[in-house]
Amino acid sequence: MATFDVTDADFGEKVLKSEKPILVDFWAAWCGPCKMAEPVLEELSEEYKDKVLIAKLDVDANQKSAQDYDVMSIPTTILYKGGKEIGRQIGFAGKKAFEDIIKKGIEEGGD
Repeated sequence: MATFDVTDADFGEKVLKSEKPILVDFWAAWCGPCKMAEPVLEELSEEYKDKVLIAKLDVDANQKSAQDYDVMSIPTTILYKGGKEIGRQIGFAGKKAFEDIIKKGIEEGGD
């Protein structure tokens, strides 16, 4: 598994201080679309492992981070670069939608 978990306690260190762009999947175990997104994110984490990190944050166990970033529905994926949000996708729209947001972080840099 190339995706990894983040929590409220280490969000700042692992996400906001990340040297690479990082896509955070805000999810919960009971969420059907989140379960559909999981294998796609795993696959993408392998394909883009040299360019972007993919992390998972369980919103039930880590409500502060979800609240801090206005995550109102799940799955929500947020792309951070240089400690700033540069892209967001709400819901599961398939592999291409995730690739589009990842490429935004790689190519445009979100600046």
